[in-house]
Amino acid sequence: MSSLDLFSLKGRTAVVIGGTGELCGAMAEGFASAGAHVILVGRDPAKAEARLAKIKAAGGSGEFLSCEATNKADLVKLRDGILAQHGKVDVLVNGAGVNSATPFFEIDEAQLDRILTVNIKGVVFGCQVFGEAMVAAGSGSIINLGSESGILPLSRVFTYSASKAAVHNLSKNLAREWAAKGVRVNTLVPGFFPAEQNRKVLTPERVAMILGKTPMNRFGEAKELIGASLLLASDAGSFVTGAEIVVDGGFAAMSI
Repeated sequence: MSSLDLFSLKGRTAVVIGGTGELCGAMAEGFASAGAHVILVGRDPAKAEARLAKIKAAGGSGEFLSCEATNKADLVKLRDGILAQHGKVDVLVNGAGVNSATPFFEIDEAQLDRILTVNIKGVVFGCQVFGEAMVAAGSGSIINLGSESGILPLSRVFTYSASKAAVHNLSKNLAREWAAKGVRVNTLVPGFFPAEQNRKVLTPERVAMILGKTPMNRFGEAKELIGASLLLASDAGSFVTGAEIVVDGGFAAMSI
């Protein structure tokens, strides 16, 4: 087997929850370029069609399925339909997420519930529903989207940081639980990638703080998540589980 074959996803089915977003959409393109049939899961058909057009123009295969990621019944229906059509799910990305920069004393219950529901409940349900099928099949790779703030808290995003810390913990716990069952669970940790959910908090002052602590002195580009995500999804990462793969231009390596 060549080194390129190790990263191949030919004949595999990859479900990307949050695939209509910028970061997970780029990951989906990477999976498709490696030979996977990619299923984008989200709530925005227009964004999905734009992403699918790029995937298909590059010779890849994909489709869009609408689903509410925080509704377990919807996820079960989604999974069962995918299994009926494709027979298996080889890769799952739990990438739906929301954020808000709110002073701690001003965080209200509605905002707290919204962030925790999407960022934790959605990931738990995704792992339950698709993990059940993977455990039954004896194989699969789950990639949960973490955050730098899941490792070290980031100022101004209190609820988001707490929710991502929970995702990191859950991923390690499930990795241990399912390691002997052929299912790998890892956390992909993006550094600072300007995307729809965080652009509004990237004030000039905050940008200066971020870049000052990033040795590469720039933000990441969505396509720079593809290499790490292919490692976790493919046979190249067959002995990798319970890991936090950080893609951050050196941010986590800095102290002062």
